[in-house]
Amino acid sequence: MRTMKGIPASPGIQQAPAWKYESDDIEVSRAPVGDPSSEWQRLTHALERARSQVAEIHIRALSEVGSSEAAIFEAHRMFLEDPALLARARQGIFQSEISAEAAWAEGFEYYAAKLEGLGDELLRARAADVRDVGALVLRILLGRERSSKPSPSAPSIVIARDLTPSDTIGLDRAFVRGFATMEGGPTSHTAILAKALQLPAVVGLGQRLFEVDDGALVLIDGERGEIVVEPDVAAAEAFARRSKEVQRIEQEASEHAEEPAQTTDGHRVEVVANIGRVEEARAAIGLGAEGVGLLRTEFLYLERSYAPSEEEQLHAYGEILDAFESRPVVVRTLDAGGDKELRYLDPTPEANPFLGWRAIRLCLDRPDLFKTQLRALLRASVGHDLRIMFPMVAILDEVRRAKNLLYEARKEVEAAGHRTASAIQVGIMVEVPAVAVMADQFAREVDFLSIGTNDLTQYTMAAERTNQRVAYLGDACHPAVLRQIRGVIKAGHQAGIWVGLCGELAGDPQGIPILLGLGLDEFSMAPGFIPHAKALIRKWSFAGARELAALALDLDSAPAVRAAVAASSPA
Repeated sequence: MRTMKGIPASPGIQQAPAWKYESDDIEVSRAPVGDPSSEWQRLTHALERARSQVAEIHIRALSEVGSSEAAIFEAHRMFLEDPALLARARQGIFQSEISAEAAWAEGFEYYAAKLEGLGDELLRARAADVRDVGALVLRILLGRERSSKPSPSAPSIVIARDLTPSDTIGLDRAFVRGFATMEGGPTSHTAILAKALQLPAVVGLGQRLFEVDDGALVLIDGERGEIVVEPDVAAAEAFARRSKEVQRIEQEASEHAEEPAQTTDGHRVEVVANIGRVEEARAAIGLGAEGVGLLRTEFLYLERSYAPSEEEQLHAYGEILDAFESRPVVVRTLDAGGDKELRYLDPTPEANPFLGWRAIRLCLDRPDLFKTQLRALLRASVGHDLRIMFPMVAILDEVRRAKNLLYEARKEVEAAGHRTASAIQVGIMVEVPAVAVMADQFAREVDFLSIGTNDLTQYTMAAERTNQRVAYLGDACHPAVLRQIRGVIKAGHQAGIWVGLCGELAGDPQGIPILLGLGLDEFSMAPGFIPHAKALIRKWSFAGARELAALALDLDSAPAVRAAVAASSPA
């Protein structure tokens, strides 16, 4: 029996034989060819075939994982049409007179390496996307469109070095019971898609994982981040008991999802959803969401050659607000930049775009773009509880300038004869440590604060979240992050405003009781986690959660905090 610890990526508990996924090794020759025109025609036909296959995968992903996660494959389609890449491949064929395979491979690897060189976790994921769709075209050119081992044919735990989005979606869901990978982190595509598929996943297990033989019995616990290989009788029996208990808890949570999240001693908090499209809005309501804590608006701006109009945005926001009726909906204004590049803005390349011209910084420099969004939101607000939130704020001047533009937008809407809601709350995301440190001053400028722990943790610990070498640093349960969260909540309450949290920690079973004890007012998470989060909150007393939070703040590491939570009792 062997137990391996990795990074929890998607909750759940399952057992099945191991099925090792090994992607094809693709080698291409750079030997010169005789007819460049023929090679270009081969590449053109392969790209057409690849676009057709990506469209098929996208349709399948829409039905299996939802529109937000399926957007990964829209990015793949855009890559296949990228004019810079096509020009580079054409140059290789006609000037260097190399084969279509070699020219294409050199082209996509050049761009993948550039993305990796920027060093950001999300750009690293984008580099994997480039290689994923690049390999698809190569297989078509080489006549190897199907892997020799396309999918398990019996219930299995999939073992892999890493899984690309098309790998993951291509597997037969009827037989996949979970994912275990050598590489990756909690925000990798494997983690994102596993959560959407509601399958357990453990990533970052390291080289030892490939010592597991095909067919070996594997127990996987996505919440604890561990797998057990060839368990002995005692381990198997303990796992079976835990599995049965987890199933009972999940069933009970689903049955009571519509009930409020209230502690045993009467303290009430709100549990709301992070969403990105109208389809997710409807699903979230069915899972017990009391509103929206984060509506990502980038879906309107990405994957197009021009900015969305005011009328187009009005329609989209109106659909989502109508779905939630009178429930509160917090809309994050455009958070472009970083991995979400808007080509029609002609951005200047930056060494580290995640610390550069993005989010509120971009919007303040482009008031035409920003006010179009603000006008659409204001017009959509009538009859709804719309709340507007500015992302990636770092200094007070940004808040004041953004509020001034919102004021101007309101005047423009009213001058055009349109109505707006009489009162709209305005808040900011606390993602930058500078804002957490000065939260008392920011709290006097806004109606609410929403903590984005994914970025706050990354910036606090100076650790890229999916870099396996520093993954041990990227845990939002670290006391350095928790103390900032405590300070933000305290500053908000002293100013008489509410404080929410829309990072991964809000849906983390080990993070929830600490956040509860710190006095967090609103927990915003992926819709699928809402029933379980509500059920967990109902088990705790507010007094008990406060004691646990006080203990956690005095510990010296994230593992120590998680151990304290695991040893605690909700009673």
